[in-house]
Amino acid sequence: MIKRLDHTGLVVEDLAAAVAFFVELGMELEGEAEVGGEWADQLLGLEGVQADIAMVRTPDGHGRIELSTFRSPPPTTPPPREPVNTPGIPRLTFLVEGLDDLLERLRPHGAELVGEVARYEQIYRYCYIRGPADVIIGLAEDLR
Repeated sequence: MIKRLDHTGLVVEDLAAAVAFFVELGMELEGEAEVGGEWADQLLGLEGVQADIAMVRTPDGHGRIELSTFRSPPPTTPPPREPVNTPGIPRLTFLVEGLDDLLERLRPHGAELVGEVARYEQIYRYCYIRGPADVIIGLAEDLR
């Protein structure tokens, strides 16, 4: 039986840049660590795992993202840069305040709009951006 969603994991090329992006988004750095060894190899089904991780959490403390970058083994393919409707493409969505200001603050961190900021009735202003490792991030501003 599931108790809760503990965290989402995201592999990135530049850990410091990814942490900076999510901190600018409004998340808090919870901690950083180096991982590797037999237990990591067993868990991930890889050999010679050496990775750096950082855990960031939402201000309410309920959502966490584990950001990781691997020193070894090296990745075999680049990050996916597929359209938003591709099956299996991860998407994270956050409820935000001040959507326009947030977009301006995230642009220097590499954020780019996937489409446009759209209004869903009188309920949300919503957009998708590309974030670290080209992950698609939804930003929804509640208008109610």
